[in-house]
Amino acid sequence: MVVLGAPAAAPAASERIAALQVGLRARGVYGGTVDGLNGPGTSSGVRRLQRRAGIAVDGVAGPRTRKALGVLGRHGIGSRPLQHGDRGFDVAALQFALVAPAAALVFTRPPEIAQSTGHRHGSKPEAPVLGIKPALVFGALCTAGFLCCVPMAMPQGHLVAFCGDMGIAPSEGAAMLSVLLGCAFVSRQFWGFLADRIGGPRTILAGSACQITAMIGFLLTRNEAGLFAVAAWFGLGFSGIIPAYVLAVREFFPASEASWRVPTVLLLTGSGMAFGGWFAGAIYDAVGFYAAAFAAGIVFNLISA
Repeated sequence: MVVLGAPAAAPAASERIAALQVGLRARGVYGGTVDGLNGPGTSSGVRRLQRRAGIAVDGVAGPRTRKALGVLGRHGIGSRPLQHGDRGFDVAALQFALVAPAAALVFTRPPEIAQSTGHRHGSKPEAPVLGIKPALVFGALCTAGFLCCVPMAMPQGHLVAFCGDMGIAPSEGAAMLSVLLGCAFVSRQFWGFLADRIGGPRTILAGSACQITAMIGFLLTRNEAGLFAVAAWFGLGFSGIIPAYVLAVREFFPASEASWRVPTVLLLTGSGMAFGGWFAGAIYDAVGFYAAAFAAGIVFNLISA
């Protein structure tokens, strides 16, 4: 346990370690999670701080190390009455002690620790994923992410103009867009709950199915009240898809590869969103109505599924 004068060794969670991690993060020497666990990152952070401060590098968070933390290293736990606006080691420790019990009700197991293999990417054969080469699985995942995000962007970027095509006032179209985005915000919590139970790939399929039905609904619905309902359904459906791609990456590939696989997937999904917004506008400019653009989005969505 990294505490006052104690060596960085024990793995037990502690509000003192959490407070130390807060101070280390503030000094830019620790980039990990404030979890109260004394992992390798915490120990490395203590040593980096000691080197920077020009004190003995011994991995011990003693008085001199605490002093190097500045305000976040002062005030031991229970040394003063706390008031609103106070900062310090004791405040960080108290915050962790209050939050940790509630977090334990949700997070029942620690995340997998990425283990370095000592090999550069591409220099060691990788284990098959679903019986297929990992590169093919990852390529398919990225392609599906791009394709499913093309229709995802269309209602978000063009719903107000789409309503104008149908004779609905722009103010009503803007309200419809607000309903869409509000439902997306709320349903993100539901999709996270579902993904914890059925996994990322199945969540992607479920979200894509909701998105396809909503896109079809936009094409078939001709009254304002119906379009409000379709917009709400679209918002409820699409919001969990992109986070589910991140979960799929974690399910299919080792944690040690997440640092480049997750950004790659997010780049492709974001590119699909950008292309979808532009593509819908280009189709409208060519044919003069949005139904063709939304129909093209449905095709993209079907291919991704």
